[in-house]
Parts: sequence; structure tokens; C-alpha cells
Amino acid sequence: MTYKLAIGGDHAGFELKEKIKILLDERGHLVEDFGPYSDKASDYPDFVHPVATAVENNEFDFGILICGSGNGVAMTANKHQGIRAALCWNEMLAKLARAHNDANILCMAGRFIDYELAKEIVNIFLSTEFDGGRHAKRIKKIPCQ
Repeated sequence: MTYKLAIGGDHAGFELKEKIKILLDERGHLVEDFGPYSDKASDYPDFVHPVATAVENNEFDFGILICGSGNGVAMTANKHQGIRAALCWNEMLAKLARAHNDANILCMAGRFIDYELAKEIVNIFLSTEFDGGRHAKRIKKIPCQ
């Protein structure tokens, strides 16, 4: 299955973001890069909010955000009521984020995971379906609205 994906982050995630964009393109996904467009120091909220808004508005199927630790992008994205951003640093967390939490944005730590692991995390995140059932009830309780 191919997806329409929004991607972004900050300067610390720039190198990994660029590699992931190539991977996604090779797999036939449509990818829009929300920045940054270099490794020059940048503020992740400037790029995360547009990605999260676009995913929240169903303009994209999923988002991928990468900063140094993954924490900043996850915290920022999760301020949006319709976003379930998951910080994943291994394959099992990516699988559970989708299967149990219906995550719609994958967050990764550019300074702590290499490309090979990131590639596996992305592949699992995009290929795992939400289990629904008892998890759907919990997902409905997440928003503060």
C-alpha cells in the first residue's frame, strides 16, 4: 500500500530525514517535506506544527518527524488533539504504536538511531494495521475535548 506522507523535524534530524525521504520515494509513497531544508540550527515547532496540522486535517495519511532525541517533535505534535505521535526507537514500539495506539505520526531520534534501524521502524510503522477492538475504546478517550 502506498501512502501520502508529511515529513519534518529539525537540524538534528535533517540527515536521517533526507535518507528516509529517499526510501519512501523508492517505495512509491508520496512525500511532502515540511522542513527543515538544511542542517542549519532550527526550531522544531516551526516544522512540527505544520506537519501535525496537515495530518490532523487528513491532508496526509501519516507523518514522520525526526529531531535529535525525538522527544521535542513528539511533545509538540501531541499538542494537536487529533494527533497520536509515538516516539519509536525500535521495531516493537513501532508495531505497538500502530496496532494498539493507532499512531498517526512516527517520531524518531536522529542522534540515537542509525539509518538501518530507522528504515525498519518506518517499514513496520507503515505496514502495521490498527487492531481496533478494546484499543479503539481507549483511543477515543485520549483527546481533551
